[in-house]
Amino acid sequence: MQDQELSRQVAELMDREAIRECMNRYCRGIDRQDEAALRGAYWPDATDRHGPYQGSATGFIDWALKKLAADSERSIHNITNMSITLAGTQAGVETYFLALQRDRDPQGVAREVFLAGRYVDRFEKRGGEWRIAARTVVYDWLRDLGAPGVTEAEHFGAVRQPLGSLYGSDPVYALLASLKP
Repeated sequence: MQDQELSRQVAELMDREAIRECMNRYCRGIDRQDEAALRGAYWPDATDRHGPYQGSATGFIDWALKKLAADSERSIHNITNMSITLAGTQAGVETYFLALQRDRDPQGVAREVFLAGRYVDRFEKRGGEWRIAARTVVYDWLRDLGAPGVTEAEHFGAVRQPLGSLYGSDPVYALLASLKP
């Protein structure tokens, strides 16, 4: 009986870790504008209620990537507290996030915005893999930080290099490509 209980506990820990890794994949995807990472975080039939967007997750990804390409200079999403309630092949997951975004307002003026909230997700395990099946983004805090005073190059200077960048050119992709299986 102890072996069965240990196996159950290990399987539960592996499920929880797979859900955490999926959330990390989402954050990398949105911050680096990495389409494959974003699509890999959701099931193809998933839904997303994300601020002004409500509809399919596929539609959200298309909408977000287009908007980010047009308006966003950079963003960073940090996930913090995570509560995972496992129920067979489904899980209810509440994940707190902090996001700092540099984009452009409707008049095209650069601005920085701080957001805090929660991803309220229903995850499903299909074929041994956990992904988001339904998401609602709950906003708890928004602070418009105004226009940045200097460019990123001026802000970081020559000593704080490299700067984070988008899919393909960010240093994490060179690292991942260099790994040998």
